[in-house]
Amino acid sequence: MLRRTFLGLLGAAGASVALPMSAKAGGKKFGPHPDTQGVLFDATRCIGCRQCEAACNEVNELPAPDKKFDDLSVLDTERRTDEKTYTIVNKYQTETGPVFRKSQCNHCLEPACASACFVKAFKKEPNGAVSYDASVCVGCRYCMVACPFSIPAYEYGEPLTPRVMKCTMCAPRLAEGKLPGCVERCPKEALTFGPRDELIKIARARINAFPGKYVDHVYGEHEMGGTSWMYISGQPFSEIGLREDLGTASAPELTAGALASVPIVVGLWPVLLGGIYAVSKRKDKIANDERVMAVKDALSKAADQAEKKLHEELSKAETASQRRIEVEVKKAVEEALSAKDEDAEKSEEEA
Repeated sequence: MLRRTFLGLLGAAGASVALPMSAKAGGKKFGPHPDTQGVLFDATRCIGCRQCEAACNEVNELPAPDKKFDDLSVLDTERRTDEKTYTIVNKYQTETGPVFRKSQCNHCLEPACASACFVKAFKKEPNGAVSYDASVCVGCRYCMVACPFSIPAYEYGEPLTPRVMKCTMCAPRLAEGKLPGCVERCPKEALTFGPRDELIKIARARINAFPGKYVDHVYGEHEMGGTSWMYISGQPFSEIGLREDLGTASAPELTAGALASVPIVVGLWPVLLGGIYAVSKRKDKIANDERVMAVKDALSKAADQAEKKLHEELSKAETASQRRIEVEVKKAVEEALSAKDEDAEKSEEEA
């Protein structure tokens, strides 16, 4: 009866939650905001010096790397960002020689991470940055699965308060009117910070001025609905580690169907947990009752066996004692008869 009741409640809750909320799910928009800022990366200017990595490490107070930032041997292996590294530079071998590209969160206009996060831990800020609120994060890591650029990283080594870590576009510095640390440190001006619309104009101007130097495309202008971090390059973007299969649809458009089920899951979760808890408690009670009965039965059997053993031992002791008495009596009789015979013999001798 309890199981049928639980399933009935589950179905009723699903119907009540799904009907009013499914029509609203998956339609949220995040940007672009009129004041959206961004960064333009020019791969033809990057020399792979890793100064941007050093600056990012300093301004965000991240742990020191295993190898110093002036050790360029790390460029021989392709790397990705992690929970201790918000940005990295990779080297790509092309027909015209090595090309370097900086990698970090691209701060999408309509972020896949925010689209996938049902607790709204991620937010697209008016200044262009995609922020993260660790206080509401439940650690589901859907953001890591959703990100098409494989950027968010999780603090698996932090047992108590793990967070999702990624580039913040130096939002605290932007609030103070400063440049992002990597942009400020770049010695070759491969990074340009400013309003996103202006960055697109700058990118187009460079491409038009040097058509033989650049690929005629601004990566991030339209990919995945557009990003605040954009790229121009002299080599095909696929050759410098950027995906060219993403299309122009934003994450909310692509995930509208999947997001429709999120409110249902959230609404059903308390009912599901309550049902599981009730079933679990019932199983625990039955198991506990069975344990109590088993203990009582074992004690009863032990008591019976102990009493039986005691009777057997007493019986044995009584039998042994009776035999000892009989032996002692027999011995005493024999001794008495022996003494009587000796007295008789002595009397005869005296006579």
